[in-house]
Amino acid sequence: MSDKPLILVTNDDGITAPGIRALIEVMNEFGDVYVVAPNSPQSGMGHAITLDSTLHIEALTKKDEAQVEYSCSGTPADCVKLAVNEILDRKPDLCVSGINHGSNSAINVLYSGTMSAAIEAGIEGIPSIGFSSVDHSWNADFEPLKKHIRTITRNVLENGLPDGVVLNVNFPKEPIKGIKVCRQAKANWIEEFDKRTSPQGKEYYWLTGEFVNLDKGQDTDLYALENNYATIVPVQFDLTAHHFIQKLNTWNFED
Repeated sequence: MSDKPLILVTNDDGITAPGIRALIEVMNEFGDVYVVAPNSPQSGMGHAITLDSTLHIEALTKKDEAQVEYSCSGTPADCVKLAVNEILDRKPDLCVSGINHGSNSAINVLYSGTMSAAIEAGIEGIPSIGFSSVDHSWNADFEPLKKHIRTITRNVLENGLPDGVVLNVNFPKEPIKGIKVCRQAKANWIEEFDKRTSPQGKEYYWLTGEFVNLDKGQDTDLYALENNYATIVPVQFDLTAHHFIQKLNTWNFED
């Protein structure tokens, strides 16, 4: 292993996705790259981990090659856990996840396998970034994103991140005017379930719905993306509502 930064690359679209191939290309400019990613798409898996079945990893390259790749049968969070505990000889200096085919702005950060992989690395004390694009197309053009990924990556490697903080980065479609640091917009999905009947006569449901922005602020990720800016939202995995603790302590919990 060289004295270059050790960089772990993962995603949730699968190891063959064009997004992760673009991200790997950029990361090779910064350090020694290890790729540990799902062997099939795992979008929307959130922070799921595999508990009720076996996990398998397959080496796709030799360990002495400049870029080492493993595919994993598990979730994005599984990939990070296996990389840190079984594959790598030391803790990575950086973990990057993506580039996701589809936005992970606003509330989508909770459902995202891309961001859950980055957050899992953050839990391990690894500076981590999740990269996503609003373009869902498998044939999306990631070339214009690369210079911004370089800029953000360089800053994280040089400055580090606070404990418990992970960066959620989203890119609009072209033209990208620049980068804005934002807060997460208040938005959510209004779900609908399309009830259908199979040819065998069995009822089943297909999840549909509409994404609704409930936030009129101009400092949010959704506002910036709509105005063609790449967004950086610092997120934390401590979900404690600290502002409510004092009020909650005034409640009477005696039987």
